Order: sequence, then C-alpha cells, then structure tokens
Amino acid sequence: MSKTHITWPKWLRDDNSVVACTEKVKVMNENFDELKQIAQDALEDGLLMEVSESQMRAALHELVDALINPYKR
Repeated sequence: MSKTHITWPKWLRDDNSVVACTEKVKVMNENFDELKQIAQDALEDGLLMEVSESQMRAALHELVDALINPYKR
C-alpha cells in the first residue's frame, strides 16, 4: 500500500481569495486525506480482483465528476 504524502492545494474561494481560517483548512485537508485513502483502497481492491487499472481510474474520475453541489446559487 502506498503511503505517499500529498500536499493539498491552498484552498480558494470562488473569488480567488484564500481560505485562511486554520480550522477550515485543517478540516479540508483531513477530508482529502481520508478521500485519498478510500480511493487508494478501492483501487487496490479492484486490482486484486483483476479489474483493469484504466477502468478503475476512469470509474473514480466518473464518481468525482458526478458529485453534485447542493449550494449552487
């Protein structure tokens, strides 16, 4: 299992101003750490079950693309 660390981006608002609240940044980074681990586990499970790596990656991309913003203005 890969333990590579990703440095998450500087979180920005729609107007490109930086989200500077330490607690908000901490929550965002923790959420993305968890998502990365879950996605990594799903990829590894798929590969162990002989699912094509390219299909697994495409399915993960499709999952992200299908996320809905419930706060659209």
